[in-house]
Amino acid sequence: MELTPKQQALELINKAKNILLVTHAKPDGDALGSMVAMYLVLNKLGKKATAVAIDTIANNYQFLPKLDELAHRLTAPRDFIISIDCVSATADKLAYNFQDGKLNIVVTPKDGNFKPQDVSFADGNFQFDLIIVLDAADWDQVGAIYADNTKLFQGVPVINIDHHSSNDYYGTINLVDLTATATSEILVGLIEALGPSLIDEDVATVLLTGIISDTGSFQHSNTTPKSLTIAAQMVGFGARQQEIIKNLFKTKSLTTLKLWGKILSDIKFDEIHKVSWSVVPIAYFIETGAAREETGGVIDELMTSVPGADIIVLLSEKEPREISGSIRTKKGVDAAEIAGLFGGGGHPGAAGFKLLDMDPQVAAEVVINKIKEYQAKKPQIAPEELETILDAPATATTESALAPKADTVAPAPTEAPAPEMVSERE
Repeated sequence: MELTPKQQALELINKAKNILLVTHAKPDGDALGSMVAMYLVLNKLGKKATAVAIDTIANNYQFLPKLDELAHRLTAPRDFIISIDCVSATADKLAYNFQDGKLNIVVTPKDGNFKPQDVSFADGNFQFDLIIVLDAADWDQVGAIYADNTKLFQGVPVINIDHHSSNDYYGTINLVDLTATATSEILVGLIEALGPSLIDEDVATVLLTGIISDTGSFQHSNTTPKSLTIAAQMVGFGARQQEIIKNLFKTKSLTTLKLWGKILSDIKFDEIHKVSWSVVPIAYFIETGAAREETGGVIDELMTSVPGADIIVLLSEKEPREISGSIRTKKGVDAAEIAGLFGGGGHPGAAGFKLLDMDPQVAAEVVINKIKEYQAKKPQIAPEELETILDAPATATTESALAPKADTVAPAPTEAPAPEMVSERE
């Protein structure tokens, strides 16, 4: 019988001795929670584990255990093999020395003589024998860690653990569960299968951090009975739930509050198309002294409160002319589908994308007009009206009511330059 992805993953982990852990660029709570959880567990199992996060970690995650042990750059040592053809000579002794910054390898022949053409070179094995990629839908999301070390990722088995519907199934083994609310949720079953008593207070805390982060503390529509059950299980293991809530939702720096104030003062709402948005030019970060990652949370905690908004968009210029877009949607509107219009992806309720070489205001015009077009193609029917229609008998009147109303169709948008799009998913 063929092994399941989970069984295959367990087999590889149990065999491996030196494991590399990576996640997506600009890691969020689920990325960090799942990576730190695996780091703690692998160390308990006696494995040599290296966890890498090259981007700055937001202040609200600094409470997580063992963050100081994460590597901020990836070095991928590889054996270098020097081969000598012994057809014309036989080796007697082998010695080496260092001289003038050089390693000299001295081969003393027993008979005959070695010639330069007898020597050849080759790359050997990497020191890592397994890579686990957590919470990343594709290699683009892993970013520079992958781009700068492609031979490593191509030469070592990869376990891809993720919950995004846009996952590219790029691993040697793909442990992808689209029904899970977070990658941290998937890890609970995997860790329990690796051995007893592996989930202690710290492991439970980082796993619960991932679940709380991706569900907005169970406020998002992706919350499931399973996620609530696993969360309760983590609290039972000693997860520090109040510490998580305090750091993720109840602690804001002065620079964050100033930045959020600017974002909220600029918020706009199109009642016809039920879309709300705000733009964060790079000047706002400079004026407030806020770090780029301090936009995190404003869209979930405040912008989604706009009455009547089905689609909420935040466009942040985190680098000059580089726009990161975040989308949140109400139930019935697919955020991942909308993000896909701009080369991104994510979940039905939360997604992201990135636009390159574009002014933030121009980006806003392009994105919002595209979303208006998207909304105009859908019947604009209020929930209470839809309920009345569904309760009514199937008559011509009902069909008429189901048709889009003329005043909800957007005017043709003004043309704007086509954006250069790259994959970025949430």
